[in-house]
Amino acid sequence: MDNVQYYGTGRRKSATARVFLMPGSGQVIVNQSDVAEYFRSETLRMLIKQPLLLTDHLGKFDIYANVSGGGPSGQAGAIRLGITNALLDFDGEMRSRLKKAGLLTRDPRIKERKKYGQKGARKRFQFSKR
Repeated sequence: MDNVQYYGTGRRKSATARVFLMPGSGQVIVNQSDVAEYFRSETLRMLIKQPLLLTDHLGKFDIYANVSGGGPSGQAGAIRLGITNALLDFDGEMRSRLKKAGLLTRDPRIKERKKYGQKGARKRFQFSKR
């Protein structure tokens, strides 16, 4: 069998993930370590597996993900979007099912910039009338 791989990119908050899907046994490697080691939270591991569960491909692909930037939540979201895009590269017929579940949309929420003359993005210095 030739070495076929499907590629997808995902972004969330300030995290970026490059995801490679290869036909295999369902092994998930994130930044050269096992997914259970990298993401200690079961919730984040479930988030990553969501597109595979939805398309009944859990355990059929080996997943290799390189992720950088952001924190655990943003990285897991980026990997999820990367897996979704790689699945579309594998089979475009899944598009409607993935779109209905809302997995194709990149979450646009990012950190708001700090405003000048103020303490933060929204926080203000205490106002004193006198």
